[in-house]
Amino acid sequence: MKLAPHLHRLGNDIVASYLIDLPEGITLVDAGMPGHWRDLQHELAEIGRPLADVRGVVLTHGDSDHIGFAERLRREAGVPVYIHSADARRARTGEKPKTAMGPSRLGPMLGFLGYGIRQRALRTPHVTEVVEVADGDVLELPGAPVIIGMPGHSPGSVAIHVPAVDAVFVGDALTTRHVLTGREGAQPAPFTDEPERALASLDRLAAVPASWVLPGHGAPWRGTPADLAEAVRAAA
Repeated sequence: MKLAPHLHRLGNDIVASYLIDLPEGITLVDAGMPGHWRDLQHELAEIGRPLADVRGVVLTHGDSDHIGFAERLRREAGVPVYIHSADARRARTGEKPKTAMGPSRLGPMLGFLGYGIRQRALRTPHVTEVVEVADGDVLELPGAPVIIGMPGHSPGSVAIHVPAVDAVFVGDALTTRHVLTGREGAQPAPFTDEPERALASLDRLAAVPASWVLPGHGAPWRGTPADLAEAVRAAA
């Protein structure tokens, strides 16, 4: 799905990842679920670009519904996978602390589980090799992604600012659709390791100049990161 010039979404409001299509190559942000490999192939065909044009995939954090096809892309196409050092072990092993599930409704919860089954998410391959990054890094990838540390959802949760497409990608630092309740609108994301720390990290997001804020779950936000951060705090 094309959102704007050079900016595409893979997946949907349930689980999303993103493709940045620039003349010098393609950068992916997150890798959804394993079954989203088909979405990647379809989007590349739509824009007339080969898989070889993908220069890297940058992960907002290491949870299984964000690393989906990353290992396949690394293994089959030699594409490097970038992740904050604090989440590198999570991406390689799947190890993470148990967190309170929080509010849920049976219908949306079953819908999320069913979607995961259809997208082969019950056996998501871990990423065996990663390139570790840190807060403030500017990556040598198309669009020059800037890493913004957003700890809270996970220790290595980040936002990724890509000025070339006027967008910041936030992973699960927040959500615009709660996968367990079905509630839409700006709000904290479920399955967050440290909820208070995640809310505090929104200060960093508010300072980012961008017109698109793109979450891992929910509809794209067209507006300022500061307004979205305020809306999430209000919902909390």
